[in-house]
Amino acid sequence: MSDRNAVAQHSVSRKWTHRSLLAACAVLVIALPITVGCGAVHAPAPIALAHADYGNQVVSADARLLADWVAASRDNASAEFVIIDKKDARVYVFDARSRLLASTAVLLGGAQGDDSVPGIGSRPIAEVRPEERTTPAGRFVAESGRNAGGEEVVWVDYDAAVSMHRVRATNPKERRLERLATPTPDDNRISYGCINVPVAFFDTFIHPAFAGHRALVYVLPEVKSLQQVFGVHDIAVVPLRVSGSVVPGTGIEPVRPLPGSGGF
Repeated sequence: MSDRNAVAQHSVSRKWTHRSLLAACAVLVIALPITVGCGAVHAPAPIALAHADYGNQVVSADARLLADWVAASRDNASAEFVIIDKKDARVYVFDARSRLLASTAVLLGGAQGDDSVPGIGSRPIAEVRPEERTTPAGRFVAESGRNAGGEEVVWVDYDAAVSMHRVRATNPKERRLERLATPTPDDNRISYGCINVPVAFFDTFIHPAFAGHRALVYVLPEVKSLQQVFGVHDIAVVPLRVSGSVVPGTGIEPVRPLPGSGGF
């Protein structure tokens, strides 16, 4: 991840770290009663659930659980979203209606772990130790930008200098392209924390998903649980009806065009 000290030319992507994705007026409920605002509200019988559409693609259990939660809660704010499954070393790209468009293998940080070392984004890359090369888990409002070399990237966690970008095969000893081509995720841990994506996949699916606006990237944990990182349980998702409408559990700032982005 040679762009740790990069400066984005547009706006800074900000990380939203939540132990729970349940906003004040949007929750996942499994029992009665529940509390919304200042008063108690009794949830009605379960309504028809919205689920992500996976087509005929095979998706891991954790990725399915989170994608179904996004679909039901509309946490993606009607925008495309991306799920990174670190255990499987795979990226899933969904459209605004939670339909899976495509997935592919990716390269991730060489060290296991779900947190970035504080201040690591401001340190020279030569000072980043092998055990510190983690891809952080969490829910990120990401956006397109450029690194110091002018390369197009998607800033996932700008402060930690973690981006999603086209795979770089500049060091033959790392065998990055060969690692992407193997059928197992066991050899996909090689970067300093950035998410390396095959070039054609980045151009076809990643770039359009972030063209001119921010979108959510969910990085699944590999050490912590989904509950610890996202507040998501392995239970049925029941959207709460308040005043006759389903309250989406967004908790993010509105998706908006990037200033000066020129539509890119």
